[in-house]
Amino acid sequence: MTRTISALYYLVVAGASVGVGYWLGSRSRGNTTSPPALETNTKAQIQADEDDDDEELADGDLSAIKPQPMQQCKLVLVVRTDLKMTTGKIAAQCRHAALACYKALMKTNPKLVQHWEQTGQAKIALRGSSEDELLELEAIAKSLDLCARSILDAGRTQIAVGSRTVLGIGPAPVALVDQVTGHLKLL
Repeated sequence: MTRTISALYYLVVAGASVGVGYWLGSRSRGNTTSPPALETNTKAQIQADEDDDDEELADGDLSAIKPQPMQQCKLVLVVRTDLKMTTGKIAAQCRHAALACYKALMKTNPKLVQHWEQTGQAKIALRGSSEDELLELEAIAKSLDLCARSILDAGRTQIAVGSRTVLGIGPAPVALVDQVTGHLKLL
């Protein structure tokens, strides 16, 4: 029974990652149609958008870094495991983090995003143990000028309002991201 739930968990997370990757890839090829909005903006999403405006030049620029033609890049999603979120909730929160990082980096370094898209759009989900760990990782990532976005939950389902659920870091060159998250285990 536990193996079945574990397999289902990984299937949902992988499916969400593939879906986000496909959508982001299709947008980069000129297909600007997007699916209709299913949700209205929540207070947490509005706050995240305001934070993006404040921080758009503060992190994630990486303009000094020019990825080599075959240099791999990745986007890392650090998921808090202490919250005991369901697989669907994890998938939704990872989607929010991936999109927040994508939007922020498109403003500051679209060439890096394009390089990430052309090299496979790698997205890696890792385990985070607490909010304090996510905050520490976010500070380290920003000190390296990496794009880092925390997702705060709206509190409509299983998690308390304002809970930090997922931290997205990147996309950026693998070696640089690994300086921040290389010690973490896969989700």
